[in-house]
Amino acid sequence: MIKQISTKLHSYFGPQNWWPVTLDGDVTPKYHKNIKLTKKQKLEICFGAILTQNTNWKNVEKAIAQLNKNQLIDINKIIKIDNKALAEIIKSSGYHNQKSKKLKNFCLFLKNNYNGYIKKMFSNSIKKLRNELLSINGIGPETADSIILYAAKKPIFVIDAYTKRIYSRVFNIKRELGYDELQQIFMKELNNDEKLFNEYHALWVELGKNICKKKPLCNQCPINSMCNYHNTTHLKQ
Repeated sequence: MIKQISTKLHSYFGPQNWWPVTLDGDVTPKYHKNIKLTKKQKLEICFGAILTQNTNWKNVEKAIAQLNKNQLIDINKIIKIDNKALAEIIKSSGYHNQKSKKLKNFCLFLKNNYNGYIKKMFSNSIKKLRNELLSINGIGPETADSIILYAAKKPIFVIDAYTKRIYSRVFNIKRELGYDELQQIFMKELNNDEKLFNEYHALWVELGKNICKKKPLCNQCPINSMCNYHNTTHLKQ
């Protein structure tokens, strides 16, 4: 049913064309599915995945623009810059003091383990790459998987708050679903394809942001006929 939902969302919303790849400082969201990402572009996506924790993309755009302005899409420069100075540059992303440390942690790991060669790190298997990313202080499953899917361009489905909310409502799940548990549900039902995971994740986010909100707009929802929450609520009215 996940595939059916995703197909219907695609018909309703159209292609989402994620990830927002920031090409040469351009922070207009766009995902170039058929181009080979440069080292800088991969690094921008990694930084974006870290900066987007607990905030929206608009705030991250501003932070990435400032990093570009200060020529800081660079592993060595992030390592060298003072924590407070970096925090000030990425202030728009929120939790900027913590996030400056997280950026440094990521860059230090890449420097110490791969001499700064992100391509070498991304050549690892998904399992090894994920384990390494999760070993970095400040990187959790959602951030790690975003890096794997969007920067390394390897097939793994990213789970976020929107995905959990929609899935729980559609399937009437009362308990709290674990990240890995829900990820496995998605990956077992869908074809193991990076572009597909990219597009479907974006579609579920679009639904969660604009329709299946904390207070859902069920009458506007393109999948309300499939949704237990909507059908139950409708029957009570």
